[in-house]
Amino acid sequence: MVSDYSQYAWLIPLFPLLAFLALTAMGRQLKDLGIYISIFAMLASFIVALLIFVERIGGNVEDYTYNKLQWLQVGDFTLKMGFEVNNLNALMLVIVTLVALLVNIYSKGYMKGDERIHVFFGYIALFSFSMLGLVISENMLELYFFWELVGVCSFLLVGFWYYKPEAKAAAKKAFIVTRIGDVGLFIGILLLFWYMPGHALDFTSIHNAFTSGKIDPTIITWIAIMIFIGAMGKSGQFPLHTWLPDAMEGPTPISALIHAATMVAAGVYLVARTFDIFQASPDALMVVAYVGGFTAIFAATIGIAQNDIKRILAYSTVSQLGYMMMALGIGVSFTSGMFHLFTHAFFKALLFLGAGSVIHAVHTQDINEMGGLSRKMKITTWTFAIGTLALSGIFPFAGFWSKDMILTEAYEHNQLLFWVGVIAAFFTAFYMSRLFFLVFLGSPRGKAKVADEHDDHGHEAHEPHESPASMTTPLIILAVLAVVAGFVNTPFNEWLGHWLTGQQHDEKANWIVIILSTLAGLLGIGLGYLIYLKRTIPRDVISRRMPWLYTLLNRKYFVDEIYDGVIVKPLRGLGWVLELIDVYVIDGIVRLVAFTVVSLGRLGSRLQNGQLQTYGVIMILGMLILALAIAGRRFIHAG
Repeated sequence: MVSDYSQYAWLIPLFPLLAFLALTAMGRQLKDLGIYISIFAMLASFIVALLIFVERIGGNVEDYTYNKLQWLQVGDFTLKMGFEVNNLNALMLVIVTLVALLVNIYSKGYMKGDERIHVFFGYIALFSFSMLGLVISENMLELYFFWELVGVCSFLLVGFWYYKPEAKAAAKKAFIVTRIGDVGLFIGILLLFWYMPGHALDFTSIHNAFTSGKIDPTIITWIAIMIFIGAMGKSGQFPLHTWLPDAMEGPTPISALIHAATMVAAGVYLVARTFDIFQASPDALMVVAYVGGFTAIFAATIGIAQNDIKRILAYSTVSQLGYMMMALGIGVSFTSGMFHLFTHAFFKALLFLGAGSVIHAVHTQDINEMGGLSRKMKITTWTFAIGTLALSGIFPFAGFWSKDMILTEAYEHNQLLFWVGVIAAFFTAFYMSRLFFLVFLGSPRGKAKVADEHDDHGHEAHEPHESPASMTTPLIILAVLAVVAGFVNTPFNEWLGHWLTGQQHDEKANWIVIILSTLAGLLGIGLGYLIYLKRTIPRDVISRRMPWLYTLLNRKYFVDEIYDGVIVKPLRGLGWVLELIDVYVIDGIVRLVAFTVVSLGRLGSRLQNGQLQTYGVIMILGMLILALAIAGRRFIHAG
């Protein structure tokens, strides 16, 4: 069956691109109209994406590829541009456009009063265009173009409040750290170009080449690992994770967009999109699985000792991305990783936007300055609770189904990774219950009593109250999705896996996994309840008895300090040495030559002063010197 709507997929990134151009050209003149241009552009993209998605789930629709635009020709080689629509990227198109649409609507209330609001919405439109272009790219080089554009947009948005030193530093850090991963991806693309038959870089040719065994296994491993390094940077895998928590310096709606549907999702999508390459290399799959598993538990342990509400959620994202990479690395298929990406997009966007609603009310991000907000922010409280339970993997919320699918595959193929996943699930439930109890329940503390300071936009703040409808409506929609999204793929109805891969999965419910993962989640929540709400266990039980452990977790295992000492400071020292060489050696030689020429010129100008007596004296001196030289030469020869 030929698709009717897939041929119009190019319109999906086009709408936000047009919104960006309009806002850039005349944003100030458009005023509030510019906000609606951005919102309606994303609505149009979502409608087209939804039509494609519904069409593809409604029947046996063929993949659609358009690649008739000639981009580059060198000799006999021609690189074309176009777009491709299949079930995998049809799912991604719906995720990205829906979350971006809700973030746009939410931002209308959250960013109200910001002098550069039209710039903000323009950046969001460009960010959405970049991610959507990446998703439908027809070949690896085209994907890389949009991949870099996504990185540029993250730099602009993380550093949006550029007058804050922290925001500028975070933007630079995000840009530089992700560039390290991008070098790996670029090398992987170069290897692909060199070893692919006909130097083809389109995904259809890649699929055919790597499933037919035409490429040397060692080369395949190197290609896969280089691609994964690129994914590590964008998706915040250890050790390239350090930029992601710092990116919280940007506006909260951008945190939601980055963590739920765009930048960090790009890395997971890249591995899924090139999964044929990884399946051809067991060694590469092992690297992906173990890096993902380590990242999952590493970030989860850090999350339990953070006090900034957005940073807790940021480390949660790093941990959940580790889950996704672990699922992809186990190698059964990319279904479980993409399923968790699908559910995670909704409850993580919900949690970040809920955190933004809280920050909007109390004007602080420190959870120790909050408390008792459930009395005054009921919609935010209930929706945040749903997001917390979904992230904690509690039945029947969306995170339960996707997390258990990953753990079931790990249980059957790698017991070590299974237990890593279970322990990470316990820590996740614990730090999320800690966050929820300290923010919404108990007695008001600090700024939760009366937020009498000024917010980020300079407006006078008052007693905490519920956010406006433009902010709470997206929360309600995302809360509903966080409840129902998991039912698209359960052990009793694995529709998503069959639809994504075209293969029938016969996996059944593993009750051992279900019981253990549920116990891990309930134990984490129960421990959080006893410490932070019931107060049966003292809050400082760890920091008092093992202060070194609390410091280790609170300082994020000192990874930033290690990088600073091992990489940053030596590079600064090298830069200082090179600067000295540049200033005093290279520039010094240039200045010496210039000084010599200028001095000779000045000497010449003094000699040529127009006075005849001076010329006569010089002429006589010259003749005298010449005579002495001749006489001396004859004397030497005579001797």
